Amino acid sequence: MKALIIGATGATGKDLVTQLLTDDTYSEVHCFVRKPLALTHPKLHAHVVNFDTPEAWADLLYGEVAFSCLGTTLAIAGSKEAQWRVDYDYQYAFAQQCKANEVPTFALISAAGATAQSKLFYNRMKGQLEDAVKALGFSCLLIFQPSILIRSNSDRGIENFTVKAFKFLNKLGILKRYRPMPTEILAEKMLSAVYNSPKGTFTFVLDKIFEI
Repeated sequence: MKALIIGATGATGKDLVTQLLTDDTYSEVHCFVRKPLALTHPKLHAHVVNFDTPEAWADLLYGEVAFSCLGTTLAIAGSKEAQWRVDYDYQYAFAQQCKANEVPTFALISAAGATAQSKLFYNRMKGQLEDAVKALGFSCLLIFQPSILIRSNSDRGIENFTVKAFKFLNKLGILKRYRPMPTEILAEKMLSAVYNSPKGTFTFVLDKIFEI
C-alpha cells in the first residue's frame, strides 16, 4: 500500500510515520511538508511543498490511504484567520485533491467536541471541516476525535498541567471519557482502523478510540 500524510512533523504525525515505516503493509510513505525532514528511510518520500498552492503538487496525491494530521494552536498561529488556514483550508484542500485522485480511504484527526454548531471557534472549525470532508464522499472516511493528547517530551506547560489534572481526576473516576491519550496510541489506533473498517464513514470519539 501507498500512504500519503500531511502533518508529519507534528507529534501524532511523527509517531504515525514511524509506525508506517515499520509496517510491511505499506511499501511507500509520502509526506508533504514545509521543510525537509531529518528522517530518512528507503520507504519514505518527503515532498517539500507550499500548502498555499496545493494545485502545484496535486499530481503527487495518489495512493491507497491518506492521513490528515495537520494542526496548530491559536497561540502559535497568531490569529483565528491563520489558524483557520492551517486547520481547515490546508486540510480540506488535501482531502479534496485526494478524493479527485480517487484515494479510497481518508483518515482525519479532529477534536473532542467538534461540531459545526459549536459556539467555540476551535470546535466549530473542526466540526465544519468534518462536514466538508464527509461531503466529498470517500469510500472509507475515518474521523478521530481524541481528548487531550500526551506528546513525548512536550514543553507546553499548560498542556502538561492539564494532562496531570485529568489523570488525577480519572483515578477518582471523574471524566474518564476524557482520559488523555498518548500520540503513539492514537497513531496505532488510526492504523488499526484503516485495516479493519469497511466502506463508510466512521467517527471515533474520546475514549472509544482506545477500543479500536
